[in-house]
Amino acid sequence: MEIKGKLLIASVFCGWLLVPASAAALGVTIGYIQWVPDQGPVLSNVTPDPEDAGLRGAELGIADNNATGKFLDQTYTLESVMANDADDAMATLDDMLENGIELLVTRVPADTLRAMAKRAGDKALLFNAGASDDDLRIRECQPNTLHTIPSYAMLTDALAQWLNMRRWKEVFLITGPTEEDKAWADAFRRASKRFGLEIVADKPWTFDSDLRRTASRELPVFTQASDYDAVVVADVRGDFGEYVPFNTWLPRPVVGTQGMGPEAWHRVVEAWGAAQLQNRFRELSGREMNSEDYAAWAAIRSIGTTVTGLSEAGRSSIREYLFSDNFQLAAFKGRKLTYRPWNGQLRQPIPLVHPRGLVATPPLEGFLHPETELDTLGYDKPESDCQIH
Repeated sequence: MEIKGKLLIASVFCGWLLVPASAAALGVTIGYIQWVPDQGPVLSNVTPDPEDAGLRGAELGIADNNATGKFLDQTYTLESVMANDADDAMATLDDMLENGIELLVTRVPADTLRAMAKRAGDKALLFNAGASDDDLRIRECQPNTLHTIPSYAMLTDALAQWLNMRRWKEVFLITGPTEEDKAWADAFRRASKRFGLEIVADKPWTFDSDLRRTASRELPVFTQASDYDAVVVADVRGDFGEYVPFNTWLPRPVVGTQGMGPEAWHRVVEAWGAAQLQNRFRELSGREMNSEDYAAWAAIRSIGTTVTGLSEAGRSSIREYLFSDNFQLAAFKGRKLTYRPWNGQLRQPIPLVHPRGLVATPPLEGFLHPETELDTLGYDKPESDCQIH
């Protein structure tokens, strides 16, 4: 009996020796490309976004993947490039594709993303962590591109749901001069119709003065109207919006890109274990996590979650798994997140925040959907021309 036991142990040990040490090992390289165009001088004295926003989120995602991967003999490496312009970003893409990197996270403008998706073709799977343009989700969807940054429609639908819930249905809309401002405002106009709001005044911002000296004179006159429940600001880069609160003609709340507004992520989000994510990010970067950081982190974690489930890292297998019922991303938002099969958008709740607090996290109770309430935010399947899966 003792001899048989020893023989059994010996045979198991020899079996281990017959398995190559590298058989279960898996190395995954993920590319990260970032290019944010110079937006020029803003007209108000606001704190600029960190230049490394997005990159630091990707780095945290890699660290989290490796923390899990070490138990499965999986190693993740990030190849990151901060490009100088669109041509540099495209050249970086070519280099990564030539080096066999087929999983890519990008924070680039919509036009550059379109060019990248076309160039990559079936050679890579792209995760968009920077461009919120709705056209990328409703008319110009690419089968090789998924989106972890919320669309403008998702952001403004979240805000419109909350305004409807509060019965603040008459709003004064101010739209800034940039293309991003106009895209955000267009999305809000759609959301206002969708959720029963009335835009009683719709004004473009045309001033170029220094509001640090003139806000108290110009803004009350600019926001004159017989009545409204709230002022909605579309000022993505922060030209004037920070000066709208407390300077309106009527004493009303200010919401939108300034005041209280929708974000993919914000430092005040702490529920559902988010404080732990916030602390790890601060330790890594020395600053607070923002929406671009979160989107890049979510993209990297989507890859890590999928590789854990598959024990392989082929882009085609990863893409198939991401759209399957087996995929759920634990992302500190109170729900397991999934990707929309028609346009590749990551479904997610949208925190409504002001600089020092969380107000609500749509989708809100009472806004129903036959599949998931998360699809009340953004373009639903019947509203999109896309069907990428």
